[in-house]
Amino acid sequence: MRLPVAYATTATHGNKQERDTTIYLGIMDFMNINKRIIKHFTDSAELKLKVKDTLATPIANAAQLFFDCVTNDGKILCCGNGGSAADAQHFAAELLNRFEIERPGLAAVALTTDSSVLTSIANDYDFSLIFSKQVRALGLPRDSLLAISTSGHSPNVVAAIHAAHERNMRVVALTGRDGGEMASILKEGDVSICVDGRSTARIQEVHLLALHCICDVIDYQLMGE
Repeated sequence: MRLPVAYATTATHGNKQERDTTIYLGIMDFMNINKRIIKHFTDSAELKLKVKDTLATPIANAAQLFFDCVTNDGKILCCGNGGSAADAQHFAAELLNRFEIERPGLAAVALTTDSSVLTSIANDYDFSLIFSKQVRALGLPRDSLLAISTSGHSPNVVAAIHAAHERNMRVVALTGRDGGEMASILKEGDVSICVDGRSTARIQEVHLLALHCICDVIDYQLMGE
């Protein structure tokens, strides 16, 4: 077994007993790290398998909502914070550019990328309005909103949903735990994809898989196998 560099370097100094002790501790720590990594993989896989049957229908409904949107001259506005902002951008990129097959680009915009817009709204008004003001300015009734929050409580994402409803846009909410406030404000015609998990990291991993599923279904509907 190859030791981490720090342990391998330390083990070359001192007497034999000290070197043996250092090597032993290094091996034990290395094994513990491996176990932690393996647990992350196991926990992630277990949650995905646990929720697959529950989420299949809402994911399919979300894909249909977005397909109807982009094939009827609509666009998808996407928002979230932190890792969810990255997911929003990831999804928009895979629609605008491509997922796994060649096809025409589809209209999707991440509301998380323009630093001038975000900072001006946050500075002049409030951080809770950074997405909703964009939705009110850019959103049209034929458009839709992808709103992502692992807790379901992010104030700026909740505000974006209210703004989307004001613009007669349909919403796909990607949440976790019990869906939070976002689950309570969705309307008929909206779609909730709520991951029944407790860990933010694990919920985010299922979110990414769900978004990939949506991309795949849209591609299938557009292009076939």
